Amino acid sequence: MKALQALAAMKEQLGELGVPAPMRESGDAYSVLVSTVISLRTRDKITEEVSSRLLQRVPSPRDLVKLSLEELQELLRPAGFYRQKSRQLKGIAEAIISDHAGAVPETMEALLNLPGVGRKTANFVLGMVYGKPAICVDVHVHRISNRLGLVNTKTPEETEYALQKLLPKDEWTGLNHTMVRFGQRVCKPGRPLCADCILSDSCSAFRKETQ
Repeated sequence: MKALQALAAMKEQLGELGVPAPMRESGDAYSVLVSTVISLRTRDKITEEVSSRLLQRVPSPRDLVKLSLEELQELLRPAGFYRQKSRQLKGIAEAIISDHAGAVPETMEALLNLPGVGRKTANFVLGMVYGKPAICVDVHVHRISNRLGLVNTKTPEETEYALQKLLPKDEWTGLNHTMVRFGQRVCKPGRPLCADCILSDSCSAFRKETQ
């Protein structure tokens, strides 16, 4: 099965078109970056609640730098690994101010130089905020791509590069938005709903299971 066909089938089953329009504003980049860091190993609902509370309290990198580590930890407490994330967000805010005049950078190299920022987070900011073609590979994208047999990869980074070769650039950013929802509703981690899946007939994992 071709990757483009698989992506179109997922959108059809979900009844949605894909990624929202990029925000393209540096202020939005800060909120997206902060929320993405908070989201790691944290449920979506908690991420939304914690991010909203934190961004109301510290709406800019300069506000975040002024906040004490203890206050920041208290604001982040419901999120997983909140102590680690507190130190990371402090470091990110300091780097943005000292190295980028207070604005979140818009290149992969510069984003990866921020404390603790990996390719997943960097690609999400590049695609969602700055409108640059970027494939954000999280656990859903990595799992679904391999289950379907679109790729045969061991790591999210390998999956990113493999998918770049299979899909046109105008589909890169929307891929995460679609696959995350498909992974939450249909191709679940433990018990995928194969009987309800529009892609089951062409899915490599399903064929192996039925055989």
